[in-house]
This record gives sequence, C-alpha cells and structure tokens, in this order.
Amino acid sequence: MKYRPEIDGLRAFAVLPVILFHAGFQWLGGGFVGVDIFFVISGYLITTIIISEMAEDSFSLINFYERRARRILPALFFVTVACMPFAWMWLAPSDLKDFGNSVAAVSIFTSNIFFWSELGYFAPTAELQPLLHTWSLAVEEQYYILFPIFLILAWRLGLNWILILLSIVFIISLGTAHWATTIASHPKIISGAFFLLPTRGWELLIGVFIAFYLKYQSFPKSFTFNQITSFIGFGMILFSIICFDQRTPFPSLYTLIPTLGTCLIILSAAPNTIVSKILSFPPLVGIGLISYSAYLWHNPLLVFARHRFMGELSDAIMIMLCLASILLAYFSWRWVEKPFRNKTKTSRKMIFSLFACGLILFQFIGFFSYKTYLANGYSSRVEFSDQLKESLKMSQWGNCFNTDLNHSANEWGCLLGVQKDTIDYILFGDSHALALKNMIDQAAELNKISIFFTGSSGCIPFLGIHPQRSDQLSNNCYALNSRVSEFAKLENIRGIILSAKWTFYTNGDYDGSSQQFIANSKNGPFNKAKSISAFKTGFNKTVDYYNNNDIPVYIVSQPPLQRYPAELAYFQLYKGLNTLQNISINKNEFLAIEKLYKSFFLERSSDINFINLTDEFCDVEICPIGTLKESFYADTNHLSIIGSEKLHEVFSKILLTKN
Repeated sequence: MKYRPEIDGLRAFAVLPVILFHAGFQWLGGGFVGVDIFFVISGYLITTIIISEMAEDSFSLINFYERRARRILPALFFVTVACMPFAWMWLAPSDLKDFGNSVAAVSIFTSNIFFWSELGYFAPTAELQPLLHTWSLAVEEQYYILFPIFLILAWRLGLNWILILLSIVFIISLGTAHWATTIASHPKIISGAFFLLPTRGWELLIGVFIAFYLKYQSFPKSFTFNQITSFIGFGMILFSIICFDQRTPFPSLYTLIPTLGTCLIILSAAPNTIVSKILSFPPLVGIGLISYSAYLWHNPLLVFARHRFMGELSDAIMIMLCLASILLAYFSWRWVEKPFRNKTKTSRKMIFSLFACGLILFQFIGFFSYKTYLANGYSSRVEFSDQLKESLKMSQWGNCFNTDLNHSANEWGCLLGVQKDTIDYILFGDSHALALKNMIDQAAELNKISIFFTGSSGCIPFLGIHPQRSDQLSNNCYALNSRVSEFAKLENIRGIILSAKWTFYTNGDYDGSSQQFIANSKNGPFNKAKSISAFKTGFNKTVDYYNNNDIPVYIVSQPPLQRYPAELAYFQLYKGLNTLQNISINKNEFLAIEKLYKSFFLERSSDINFINLTDEFCDVEICPIGTLKESFYADTNHLSIIGSEKLHEVFSKILLTKN
C-alpha cells in the first residue's frame, strides 16, 4: 500500500480538535467529530490491506489480529498502567471503583459497553472519567473482529454481493443511529447510539467503500475536479468542527457532513492539490504519526487535572496539558509503539503474551477494585465517617416513583405521613421531589397529615407538557400530570406541592448542558426557545387549573446546583486537597442560573405559594455543599436525606396551614 502523507495530516486534523474539545475550548464545539474522521480513515486503511491480501490469497486472520495487537495494545496498556497511581491518589471511592471496572473493560475492548451502561441519570459527569475516550477503540476492535470474518465468508460471492450486503448494513446502521438520536430521544438510547457499534458501524463502512473504490480506480483524472472536491471535503470537516456542538444529534444524518468530508478528501486529495499540500505539511504529518498515542494520553491528563484541582482550570493550564499530551505521545510512539511494531524486535509470541498478561492483570484490578469498594470503600486511602456516608444517601424510589399508570391509585404512588381515608396534600414532581420524600414523610407523620406522593424522572409537573425523552413517552409524563390533576380534584385536598429541577427544562446547568427539552405538542418541535415557551405555558395552565378548583399550589424552588459530585468534593476535603469554600457553588452563580424560571413564578406570586430554598442553603457568598462532617447532597443537584432535613421546619409550616 502506497504511503499517503496527507492521510497522516488528516489524522492530525482529527486528533487536535478532539483534544481541544475535551479541554473545554468552546470555539471548537464540534471537536468531537475528530473521532468520526478516525473511523473513516481506519475503515479505509484496514480494508485496503485486507482486500489487497485477499485478492492475492495471502490473507490470514492470525496475521491480521497480530497486526492489530501490535498497533493497539502496547500504547493502550502503557497509558492504562500510567493512570493507576494517579487514580489511587485522586479519585473518590466510587470513581476509583468505576476506574477499576473501566480498566477491566478496556482490556477486552468492551469499554464502550461499560460507559454506556454506567453513564446514566445519577452517574458522575463524563469529563471525570479518565478512560472514557477508549470507547472508540472498543468500537473499532469489535468491528475488526467481525469484518474480516464477513469478508472471508462473502468473498466467494463476488464484489457486487459484498457491496450490496455492506450497503444494507450501512443503511440500517445509519438509520438506527438517526432514529435513536432524533426520534427516540431517551438518554439511554442516545448514549447507546453514541457508544455502540451497531450505530457507529456505518462510519467505518464509509472507509470500507472508499477502499473498494480505490482498489479498482485511481484518483479522478481531472485536476480541477480533485481541487474542488477535496476543498469541499475539507470545508465540510471545518464546518462540523466549528458549527456543531453537544446539542447536535450524534451520530445521525448530521454525522454525514464530517464523514463524507473525510471521504471526499481521501478520494480526491491528489498530489499538488491545495488540500493535499496543507495536509502534507510536515508538522501536521508528524502529529498524525503520533495521533494514536496523543489520543490515548490527552483525556487522562485533562481528567486527572480536573479531579485534582476541582475548579475551572485556566486556558493557559489547559493548553499546557494539551501540549503535554503531544510530548507524552511522542515518547510513547518512539519508545513503545515503534518497537512493538518491529517484528525483528518483538515476536508474535511476545505480543500475544503481552495481551494475555495484560488481560489477567486488568481483570484482576477490576475485580479487586469492586470488591475492595464494597468491603471498606478503600479506607486505606481516605476513611469517611459513618455520619458522612449516611449523609451521601438519597431517598429511594420504592413504589412511589416511575410506576405504571395502569395500576390502581394506591400503586402509582405511595402515602406519606399517617395512613387515613382522606388525603391532605399531594407531592408531585421529578427526582427533586423524590429527594424530599423521607423528610416530608417524617414532617407529615409528626403533624398527623396524609400525603400522596408520585412522580417520574425527567417529568415536569405541569399540565399539557410533553418531554422529549422517550422514557417519558412510555412512562407518559403528559398522562401522569392529567391523572394527578384529576386525583387532586376528586380527593378535595388542602394543597398540591410541586418540586422539580426547574432549570433542567429552561436553560440546563451552568454551562448550558443537561437540558431536557419540552414542548406543548407530543411531536415538538424540541429546542431551547420552545422549551422555555412550553415551560411558561404549562406553568400558567397548571396554576389556572388548580386555582379554578380551589386547590392551593405550593411550588418549591430547586436547591443550589453544585458543580462537583458530593462524594468527590468530600474526598478532596478529607484528603486536605481543597476547602469547603472552594468546592461549593458561588451564590451569585446559582442566582443567575435560576433567574429565568423564578421570573415566571414571581409573575404569578399572588396565585401560588412559592417556597424559595436559596436562603435555606446559601450564605452571603456561597451555597455550601454541606458541613465539614456531612453532605447536603447525594450528587451535584439532588438533596441527600440529611440535606432535605434542613427543610423540615419549612414544610412543617406548610403542612399545618389550614385552607
């Protein structure tokens, strides 16, 4: 296979945006498309080698897997081992347990499945997972386990049938990806589309189709055509990197822009074209040569820095970390990658022995991490007091939450307080309402009050609202709101208490992420502007309904959102790496993020009873995550049982109110 320096330059254009994107530089909002560029390049290069050998009847599966092992394993294992001491020093107990499990998953190329299963609603943020980026390696290796076997079986059918079968797989894979990220819209389905092979395989297949084309054809003969086409492809990639962001459905039809752009470059960046000259620029080619190691190093460096310093790292520090990943990449390329690729220095036996030893070691580390976490939470590193451990717990779901609406009235929620024939109040909302359950149960029991509680994750307690999440299409948030409203009217209750993470539906978290789009129609449209409009419309409709039925409405503001998971914050605190002041959110920051939804509530202040929690959790400067001995939070935004108990007096006054 003839060496093409512009392909290495293209690798540089893939890895650099990924590194800068993970470093948090907002002007590269679509830097994540670098992974998609890698997929196309990989599909092209590997398929070219396979079909060339198959055409010569010299292809061997064992030789193929040996080449993959030489290419992938040494640097991957080296970086993974290098991460271990820093993980031990700086990761909180549950994060260290997850790290150990991810190490085990990396060794058998299933880290994409592991991260898909772990990054759920209550999981740590993705930017705090040192080995998260290895998901793409897992996708590739899973693909290369299956693809050569397919070619061996299908080769006798002829080229036309091979391309027909691959085209069918391509269409199904792309169609499934687009459905999962734009229509289904359940967080678990979206993350599955992002992490898993069935919805990523089509990107590698673009490279496969290029390889088949160039096997039998050369570059188009028209220099002008090549010039224009390669320039268009280059522009498509740049457009994706600059204009896409985390809100762009991915992977989906949008992903065709960077992947087809890569396709056009590989097909038409002939020698002497402008794009070929740009991509063949020696510094870019050099970065492309070490791009695999650079990709491996960058995420652990950035993640461990975030764990260690627990704050917004300056651009200067982030640039230094990005440069450090390039320097470390050169080191591992020169002294790890190259020697293991040299068959005169490392035999096949040595390569497979390395894999076997790494597999055993990393599986043991995963097992040891999990068992040690369950046994004592790594008490040799940091010993949380029993008081602190208890304070990190949140109210459990039980039979109160995310239940089937087809069940009878006493099975789609539960009774809090005293058990009696009449219901005094209803508590309804999303998981923020769930966080209040234990405290309200105690307050209701002390005051001889009966409260019916129900709710669902991501379900805003407003009438006429349709969340975009598909689990709320099945759990049916719209129907749940209707049933609650009918139930409230029939029970002649003294009031309804609504609690939710309100910013979840208006403007997301501090950086604008984690927003749940809602709409007044089941089919949307779903976007930020429509969500804000639907929020206001749904709020007014809800208040009008309950006011018209003489049911007082109590709306609870959300507690201050913290930037860091509670366990990580207290690990830093107990290790002496940080202070309570630094790990808690600034009050003015929180006031700014909740300003929008509060403005809607205050407009109807005469029609509702607004319970503002800010003063209950904040002092003049900060909203503490807790005290030195106990946490008010279970994660970044859900109150722990201990935290909710701070509101006991507030809710006791509500429950004693006679209407």
